[in-house]
Amino acid sequence: MRDGVTLYADIYRPDAEGPFPVLLTRLPYNKDLPFYSHRYLDTHRLVQNGYIVIIQDVRGRYNSEGDFYPFIYEAEDGYDTVEWAATLPYSNGKVGMFGLSYYGFTQLLAATKRPPHLKAIVPAMTLTDWQKDSVENEGKVNIGGSETWALESVAPDELKRKHLDPEEYNQSIKKMAEYYNDIEKWFHYMPIEEWPPLKDLGVADFFYDFIQNRLSDEQLSRVSIADKFELIDVPAYHIAGWYDNFLKATIRNFSELKKNDDSKTQKLIIGPWAHGIFQSRLGERNFGLHASQDWIDEQEDLTNLHIRWFNHWLKEEKSDFETSAPIKLFVMGINEWRDEYEWPLARTSYKPFYLDSANSANSRFGDGKLLHDIPKNEWTDSYVYDPANPVPTHGGGTLFAGTAPGPLDQREIEERNDVLVYTSEPLTEPLEVTGPVKVKLWVKTDAVDTDFTAKLVDVTPEGKAIHLTDGIRRVKSEAGEGQKDIQNQLLEIEIDLWATSNVFLPGHSIRVEISSSNFPRFDKNLNTGKTMVDSTEYKQATQEIFHQKEYPSHILLPVIR
Repeated sequence: MRDGVTLYADIYRPDAEGPFPVLLTRLPYNKDLPFYSHRYLDTHRLVQNGYIVIIQDVRGRYNSEGDFYPFIYEAEDGYDTVEWAATLPYSNGKVGMFGLSYYGFTQLLAATKRPPHLKAIVPAMTLTDWQKDSVENEGKVNIGGSETWALESVAPDELKRKHLDPEEYNQSIKKMAEYYNDIEKWFHYMPIEEWPPLKDLGVADFFYDFIQNRLSDEQLSRVSIADKFELIDVPAYHIAGWYDNFLKATIRNFSELKKNDDSKTQKLIIGPWAHGIFQSRLGERNFGLHASQDWIDEQEDLTNLHIRWFNHWLKEEKSDFETSAPIKLFVMGINEWRDEYEWPLARTSYKPFYLDSANSANSRFGDGKLLHDIPKNEWTDSYVYDPANPVPTHGGGTLFAGTAPGPLDQREIEERNDVLVYTSEPLTEPLEVTGPVKVKLWVKTDAVDTDFTAKLVDVTPEGKAIHLTDGIRRVKSEAGEGQKDIQNQLLEIEIDLWATSNVFLPGHSIRVEISSSNFPRFDKNLNTGKTMVDSTEYKQATQEIFHQKEYPSHILLPVIR
């Protein structure tokens, strides 16, 4: 690197005379561990198809020198590594990058520095901004994901670097394993700024910098590409999943970069996948073999997709990439792949479905309804949100220990009185919903700071309530003269449920859940103005949802004719 630090890599190359183009991935999870370094790709097939493959430990991780701090150094180190790879004696000077999650973002950060020899990338299921997409979401701490990642993925190598004595290291690893095996209990620990698993082990100090928002503006800029899209001019094939925790960020990356060209160099595929999971079965749904990475649309596997992309940009082989549709997405329900040309789809009709009840939408045993027309009654619904007993996360776009992602049955969650449930009549015709989903609510709370959550569910004729997508919104009073006090005030709020693609089949019903917690995907709101990060005190909050003619709370669905 430019500062003299040495980063180590494994290099795989064809047993033949070169030169060859290079495919590089840069990761913090150990280049020697196949589950991480190869993950969802057959990297040996990349070599067999005439590529040098380089798998590098990023700064401060495993074999590489230096100090690790998430993403701070990845733009410059990525640039230096690309240019180093281009000068290897068996390299032809053309470099591509691939990788998922952290090592999807190392590609985009490197691309902001415009290394001359970087010709194409494939960022899969990754970020736009580390602070806003991973540590937080809508101002909420992604508690389960942040704590799991720091303890499971980062701590072991940091302990090895800290304890050079083998006996000390073994003791520390044993202690780390004990914490991890009981991590679901530790998710509840407050205040997070004193989280014992990391404090006791004395590792991953960056965790506290992020959750306490201690980074400077300059540091925050280094872990984000949100203000740098115009700097990225490299062809990119973006890979996303409807149940990936970075779905929104991946779609945003594609959409923003697509503005820079005529859509020939930016492609997006969205499958019925979760983070790093590309099988045909996910949660409680079987989407068919053609949905898996092994046989996408009965045409090719994910490795071959990479090979075709890199052959086009690094070997100048003719393909249909410059003429084909920029988007390929999987429509759940009917379980079909489809090509699309814009996002959101131009033929979308945004259809409101209105919340209604006779004052008792609590739980799935209540009287909550989802209507085509604005309700005529004057009822409201209410529930008590207790931070000591939050609504548990069950499926969806999760990425933390103890909870499986994907389309799981929500019926047990819907038996709680602090979950309002609104269900449509069974459909007589199929209804496709593809695109961004939002919920608009008129609410009232007796707290000074609280949350509201929403979830879109597909109810089968047998009664299964299958999770599609969800979101959360924090509302809080603002101190100071002229600032807003939310307590006991009627508020109009919007909850972003990201996006989905699903056909509600005849006999199925559309369902919306409303509550105030989704834990531990998001931290519990303590209803006091303080958070789990810096406080242990909490209060219960009484929440009221309005759905009258003047206050028509509804979900806005992107309906495709």
